[in-house]
Amino acid sequence: MHTHTLFELNEHIRRVLALNFQQSIWIVAELAQAGESRGHRYLDLVQKGESGEVIAQAQAALWASEFRQINARFPLGLTPLLREGLELRMQVKPEFHERYGLKLHITDIDPEHTFGQLDQLRRQTIQTLRKQGLLDLNRSLALPLVLQRIAVISSENAAGLQDFREHLSGNSFGYAFDCQIFTAAVQGKNAETEIKAALDKIALNSNQFDCVVIVRGGGARLDLMAFDGLELCQTAAQMPLPLLVGIGHDVDETVLDLLAHTSLKTPTAVADFLVNHNLIFEGNILEAAADLENMAKHIVQIKQMELERSEAAVRFAAREKILEAIRQLDFIEEKLPVFVAQNLREQYRALDNLEAICQNLHPENVLRRGFSITLKNGKAITSSAEIEPGDAIETRLKEGFLISKVV
Repeated sequence: MHTHTLFELNEHIRRVLALNFQQSIWIVAELAQAGESRGHRYLDLVQKGESGEVIAQAQAALWASEFRQINARFPLGLTPLLREGLELRMQVKPEFHERYGLKLHITDIDPEHTFGQLDQLRRQTIQTLRKQGLLDLNRSLALPLVLQRIAVISSENAAGLQDFREHLSGNSFGYAFDCQIFTAAVQGKNAETEIKAALDKIALNSNQFDCVVIVRGGGARLDLMAFDGLELCQTAAQMPLPLLVGIGHDVDETVLDLLAHTSLKTPTAVADFLVNHNLIFEGNILEAAADLENMAKHIVQIKQMELERSEAAVRFAAREKILEAIRQLDFIEEKLPVFVAQNLREQYRALDNLEAICQNLHPENVLRRGFSITLKNGKAITSSAEIEPGDAIETRLKEGFLISKVV
């Protein structure tokens, strides 16, 4: 039996492969790892089964010249597509080298396939959130009247975070904000996990904050895929605090934008929202103060008018009282002499009557009418008990008197 060398076997495989794959073919595979060297891109491709196990794998290469040609065709460039975990549709030409083995030579990439996969996952996430009643949950939370204690989730080196902080601290109204930064990746394969962990940490201390803000700088469309993750969106929707999002995009809308309390395009737009929210509160306070001042002035005016009316009424009543008193004094002054004269006449008549009575009751007049007065020791006797036998008594008559002795 003839024995072949390894080189002979690989050479035969190369010839068979070249004979059967004279043209490039389109394949679909998941990108497991990507590397770059001297402008060339080296990719590890895998296909996974239903349970997540790898059922096929291969190495692929995208040479620098072809990378530049493909990259130039897309406004967003090709680099965002070469990310671990994404499913790519690629045009490849299988090549086999006696020494290096099988390698897939990539000649073209279809970005629409990847975007279609992401859109499908996004729709599934939205449908699940809607079924669970979470899509509108965070928007139902009421914003505090003043937003000052802000929990901010962002990458420490993100340009959007710097813009947010500078815009917030440099507001022309002098509002002060207390921002606590929770560091997390805002793009890449770790973004969803780290943002979710930051949200969980904030939820445990929700009484220390007024709202949650997630900000990042601009980026490619695929950089937003972390914000469509189901677990992240479920956590965000159930936050006990209003969630404000400004992740730096102009056209695309993530699931996180849909469920957030307030979604804005950029970090600076979020800062403007916070400042304007507090400005509205201050305006309401100033308007209420002005209304209160006007109401107080109106009440003071009404009370002043009431006081003036009361003062006029008091003055009129006092004047009427004085005039009445003057009229009474005039009447008294006019009638007093008449009253005095009449009173004097009556008193004179009364005195005359008393004098007549006194005259009638005078002892001398009584004696003239035939009465007599019996005296003992100069005192009139009114009872027989006042005298005893042998007492000398005097009886006075109209004319003269008698001296008697009691028997």
